[in-house]
Amino acid sequence: MSLAPLFQSNLVIILHALGALTALTLGTVQLLLPKGSDTHRICGYIWVGLMVLVALSSFWIHDIRHVGPFSAIHLLSVYTLFGVASGLRDARRGNITAHRKTMRQIFWIALVGAGAFTLLPGRVMHQVVFGQ
Repeated sequence: MSLAPLFQSNLVIILHALGALTALTLGTVQLLLPKGSDTHRICGYIWVGLMVLVALSSFWIHDIRHVGPFSAIHLLSVYTLFGVASGLRDARRGNITAHRKTMRQIFWIALVGAGAFTLLPGRVMHQVVFGQ
């Protein structure tokens, strides 16, 4: 395992990957810690910021192209942006059931699910984890 392939990538890929890894770590902590506390809220806002960074940065990554410069994975970024907005709105309105469901879906689908695809051969994170 070597971070060299990541740090030899362009700045957008580095920010995207580091944001995703940080969001994955913080999101895991969020799932395990008690809910509703000030710590939960602060960590939640940081997590949302990271998810927005990851989603927006993806629009400048064009390694896989299906429609113009975009791929199907970019639809997940749109889903993430709308999802975090919806999850925040639900929390502010006191609809904690919907908030919990939305945020967990984003965590599992956008981070864990999409993250698994970064381990496919030819991708930067595959090189980081498995070598070249």
